[in-house]
Amino acid sequence: MDGYLLPRPAATGADADLSRATAQWIARDTVVWKGEAAEENHYALACSPTGGIAYEKGDLTGDAHLIRLAPGRLSEAQKAVWPHLASPGAAYGALKVDPRDAGLVRDALRGQVVAIERGPSGALLTATGVQIPGVLDDLYAGAAKAPLGPTGRGGLAVWAPTAQKVELALYDGPATDRRTVHRMRRDDATGVWSIDGPASWRCRYYTYLVTVYAPAAGKIVTNEVTDPYSLSVSAGSRRSQIVDLGDRSLRPEGWTGLEKPPAVRQDRASIYELHVRDFSASDATVPAARRGTYKAFTETGGAGMTELRSLAKDGLTHVHLLPVFDFATVPDRKADRTEPRCDLAALPPDSDRQQACVAETAAKDSYNWGYAPLHYTVPEGSYATDPDRRIKEFREMVAGLNGAGLRVVMDVVYNHTHAAGQDPASVLDRVVPGYYHRLMDDGTVATSTCCANTAPEHAMMGRLVVDSIVTWAKEYKVDGFRFDLMGHHPKANILAAREALDALTPERDGVDGRSIILYGEGWNFGEVAGGTRFEQATQANMAGTGIGTFSDRLRDAVRGGTPFDADPGVRGFGSGLADSAPDDSGPADRLAHYEDLVKLGLAGNLRDFTFTGSSGTPVRGSDVDHNGSPAGYAAEPADTVTYVDAHDNETLFDALAYKLPRDTPMADRVRMQSLSLATVLLGQGTAFVHAGSERLRSKSLDRNSYDSGDWFNRLLWDCHEGNGFGGGLPPAKDNEARWPYARPLLADPALKPDCAAIGAARARFGELLRIRYSSPAFSLGSAAEIGRRVSFPPSGTPGVIVMRIDATGVDPANKAIYVVFNATGKTAAPVVPALKGARVAPHPVQAASDDPVVRQASADPATGTLTVPARTAGVFTETS
Repeated sequence: MDGYLLPRPAATGADADLSRATAQWIARDTVVWKGEAAEENHYALACSPTGGIAYEKGDLTGDAHLIRLAPGRLSEAQKAVWPHLASPGAAYGALKVDPRDAGLVRDALRGQVVAIERGPSGALLTATGVQIPGVLDDLYAGAAKAPLGPTGRGGLAVWAPTAQKVELALYDGPATDRRTVHRMRRDDATGVWSIDGPASWRCRYYTYLVTVYAPAAGKIVTNEVTDPYSLSVSAGSRRSQIVDLGDRSLRPEGWTGLEKPPAVRQDRASIYELHVRDFSASDATVPAARRGTYKAFTETGGAGMTELRSLAKDGLTHVHLLPVFDFATVPDRKADRTEPRCDLAALPPDSDRQQACVAETAAKDSYNWGYAPLHYTVPEGSYATDPDRRIKEFREMVAGLNGAGLRVVMDVVYNHTHAAGQDPASVLDRVVPGYYHRLMDDGTVATSTCCANTAPEHAMMGRLVVDSIVTWAKEYKVDGFRFDLMGHHPKANILAAREALDALTPERDGVDGRSIILYGEGWNFGEVAGGTRFEQATQANMAGTGIGTFSDRLRDAVRGGTPFDADPGVRGFGSGLADSAPDDSGPADRLAHYEDLVKLGLAGNLRDFTFTGSSGTPVRGSDVDHNGSPAGYAAEPADTVTYVDAHDNETLFDALAYKLPRDTPMADRVRMQSLSLATVLLGQGTAFVHAGSERLRSKSLDRNSYDSGDWFNRLLWDCHEGNGFGGGLPPAKDNEARWPYARPLLADPALKPDCAAIGAARARFGELLRIRYSSPAFSLGSAAEIGRRVSFPPSGTPGVIVMRIDATGVDPANKAIYVVFNATGKTAAPVVPALKGARVAPHPVQAASDDPVVRQASADPATGTLTVPARTAGVFTETS
């Protein structure tokens, strides 16, 4: 090693672990390292283009040049960008690059970099690898605007600033080994490697050969890797394909002039969360070859599409599709999959054999939720009848849903990848090692999302998110996006996506970007929690942006407890807490608190909404508690997505199975299901429903069915096949602790609904949708209007909530709308003094219901009494 003239004393050992990276190079002139820099010590970056630096016998070996460092300070701007390194408790010291060595920086980053500390005598004290995302963003800021991916005709470009060489491997086909290799040009200003190819390269398959230092390997490697900006890939995702998404062969008939259902304001939307395979895998009305595929959405005569058209006619506006980008967890070709071989239907309803049989093939079967991204901007191949036709078939699915009257939302997962490092399923990290993922203090990849967390706070990862979103919107005509674990994104990144979409116009792009809705999971946890690294896209932070976040407040209040309770029987407003004995389900004040949360949810979960709380005094939404946090956090109703079940955790039917007394009649279970869904559909804000909740869908009590196969995830359109309940004990991996609770329930034939029960649940759901869309009063659109028009007259009875919406001036047919949520086992008759002498009657939809119980609801204008049967949401209209 050159650079120090002091004689080296005999080595006595050093803190040197080159497999870790505890130093962070955050700008071309700044390195930060744990601990304060000592003025008497010597600091440097040792850089080797051959990757040969190693630690042996107390010192470093290998040829390297040095970039000298001196103690310094972080600028205020750097402190703002790197708060987790600058906070008083972080204990990071700053080191500045010696100006004399500034010209070495770019070349240094194309090899191995080690941060070293030597004592006054020159003895090695500390050595560590170096995290480099910050310096790459500083040096190559121009890359944010450079073309990437297929750039037209046969051209390609990839950002690989740390690579020593990038070559294009162009293959004769998706599986053949015959290829030609072409050198690519590096732009030193951006770090982008590119090549201009002839038009004849279109439809050819390709990979990049990236020669780069890989910390995970500890050496220089040549990775053969697909394109992070792939628009098409081969079956199995081993090779990218050069395509032009505007090519006529990739467009279904009528695609360019596709007519969409009318756009709806986000707070007025109702969303149906659906998994592509669930939709048709068990549907005998769909040809066998099309079951579980995009093509099933083109089967206009199939039971599933018939039902979706019916839901759209009732008022449903959007279908939300669980991940449909290219993911790693299902083989693309059916011939490469292995399905369970047991006769699952013949096994006892409380048996553990079903889950054992499903587990045997889980890693190789056709089923997974798909939260395992490989290529963010390519449709998933296993959902196509032929993975080589995935682009066209995805577009046919969108057209089919649009033709049924429904707009389409994609569930996108930019917060993590399936793998990192040198794993064969790692794409981003084998192109620019150590950049695209969020690293912990020691350089390991953060995994708080259960997978390898990406770092959208880094410029080029943030750009990839926005570019991918825009491509799906423009090229696939997607109408909305749901961001998985959105709280792991910077708020600025999600707002950048919103801004990019808003710029899309029908005239220029064929898309009205402003009609596209955005929402996501605003949970606050992990290494980014509390704004440690950046301002997160969490529930509270997204307030006022018009980008929705899921509200767990109403969910927990209606269901009872939380999804993480050891005892799944904790009851809530919608699961019969009002009928529980105090010593059985807790004190009455828990029900009162749940009622406050339900009222707040009905009013859009607004932080500034004021209502009379359970204490009998006025309370603001932000003053209501939810597990130690303010329950009300939204600034406007579009900020909130309200739900009581989703793909995560037990379905609503299964939750009620756990919570309601086992002898509860099926008719009452149906009523509680409908009452719970009414809190979603009749409230302000975006309404979100898990597919099948309207027909009592069960997953046989499975709380995490992401890899539970078709059997536990059945979505049954034919009521004669049941609802999925009693399909065996749910998979042991996530449910075994609850088997003692589950076994007697699954064995009870009285808990399996018949066609009458399923039909009743579907009919009540349709009525709720029609009521929601019968009046603009259910979607007032602003916090000011909600504050002025929504109120909750006292009901006088625990377990009964009365909501009034002043409809004057917004609904020409009605002066006001009243909803009575009676979650008790007895008829409720709350008196509303303001209705004395008023013209009030049951809502026309309920008055015409085929449910004789619903039709028992009545209004007495002489006394202002609204009478509602047990376990029923009764809706009334007041007219002038």
